[in-house]
Amino acid sequence: MQILEFVLQVLLGVTSLLLTLLILLHKGRGGGLSDMFGGGMSSALGSSGLAERNLNRFTVVLGLVWFVTIVGLGLLTKFAEL
Repeated sequence: MQILEFVLQVLLGVTSLLLTLLILLHKGRGGGLSDMFGGGMSSALGSSGLAERNLNRFTVVLGLVWFVTIVGLGLLTKFAEL
């Protein structure tokens, strides 16, 4: 069980970092923090439609893996106490 917990913790760390990077790669929709830091000026330099859709897919899949990893770690922690 300790090996599985270690693997899930490493997976959680890696997915957390990758998820943060993927979220930061998304282009701003305007009017929020992205405009405050100059994101509104680079709207013409945004990615193409296909690249944005693929980035969205990767982000959603990685978010699901992150969520399942957290639930798995929670279940391992709960049943390890019994």
